[in-house]
Amino acid sequence: MEDDRTGKPKIASNILFKPDRVFDGETLHEGWGVLVKGEKIEAVGPAANLRSAEADVIDLKGMTLLPGLIEGHSHLLLHPYNETTWDDQVLKEPRAYRIARATVHARNTLRAGFTTVRDLGTEGADYDDVGLKQAIDQGIIPGPRMIVATRALIATGSYAPKGFSPDVDVPQGAEEADGHDRLIQAVRRQIGKGADVIKVYADYRWGLMSEARPTFTLDELKLIVEVARSSGRPTVAHATTVEGMRRAILAGCETIEHGDGGTPEIFALMKEHATALCPTVAAGDATSQYRGWKKGVEPEPERIRNKRISFKQALEAGVKICFGGDVGVFAHGDNARELEMLVDYGMKPLEALRSATSVNADVFHLTDRGRIRPGLLADLVAVEGDPTKSIGAIRKVRMVVKSGEIIKP
Repeated sequence: MEDDRTGKPKIASNILFKPDRVFDGETLHEGWGVLVKGEKIEAVGPAANLRSAEADVIDLKGMTLLPGLIEGHSHLLLHPYNETTWDDQVLKEPRAYRIARATVHARNTLRAGFTTVRDLGTEGADYDDVGLKQAIDQGIIPGPRMIVATRALIATGSYAPKGFSPDVDVPQGAEEADGHDRLIQAVRRQIGKGADVIKVYADYRWGLMSEARPTFTLDELKLIVEVARSSGRPTVAHATTVEGMRRAILAGCETIEHGDGGTPEIFALMKEHATALCPTVAAGDATSQYRGWKKGVEPEPERIRNKRISFKQALEAGVKICFGGDVGVFAHGDNARELEMLVDYGMKPLEALRSATSVNADVFHLTDRGRIRPGLLADLVAVEGDPTKSIGAIRKVRMVVKSGEIIKP
């Protein structure tokens, strides 16, 4: 059997991994092993019970083996704003330059143990995430599996870049569309170009520099969700205000991104409608530091204090928490920053790890990954130590496996 791309023999891997412990996406098991055959997990259980005459044994002494981590909110076509502002990335960086950067971002993400990313908008780079996904899937460049949103949807006049003369039409970081016919066309166009998920901005800072307000009406959001759902695709919503979140929840958006201004009443509504929260706490932490906050030296800004409160309220309401850091605001490959901050904000390490594996897999409808279970994809990451006890161990990546292939020995 030959590889369709290279013509070289395709070698089926048969590997028995023997770590000190296995986190299967839900529970930690001491003394377990994982047998991989080809691209799939063949067997899981006590290492003494796993035997295969043909298997190569890889001893992972002192390590924990986990499912490949799932990044829930990424922008591979962005890089940290303290390097180049968002406006300048959108308006001044050539698309070819941004794609070249994105290939490095994809590699760094994979090597950090993140074998899947939900990439929520190209931020002015049109449909370049689709090409990036194809290049990864075809083995042209290394990177994680991608769930892509392409351009994302915004109400006319609500997004950015902004601050220019009203006489100037400035290219936007997402696709403007309003009203019945134009919204249907925009959703279908993005799906036709390759979108796996539709992202909508349910609120944003209207005008030159005013505070965030709802953008689309409830009926418009319901229409977006209906059209996307008819093609089998979910809709997710950027929402930071109470009313923006309320409309997105009632419209049927499956996840709320950010949710900074959530209240106990809003989080109760999310729980009722099984809407998940992707809190992106690391992004707010990063941008606050870019604006001058000296973390660890100065008191936390009001924005950070309020985020701690709202996140605690979401946990108390029992809202399902997705792992996603809005990475791109900060460096790709530093995705673990969000995991560390989820724990700092009140989650237990085991809960945070579930969010980055089985919870994200369930919320994103990924039935073939997110757990270490026979029949699922052999996407695995080995880290030194036990991240269920100390979340910082998640940074000590010693091996990454994608589809049974060892990416980082």
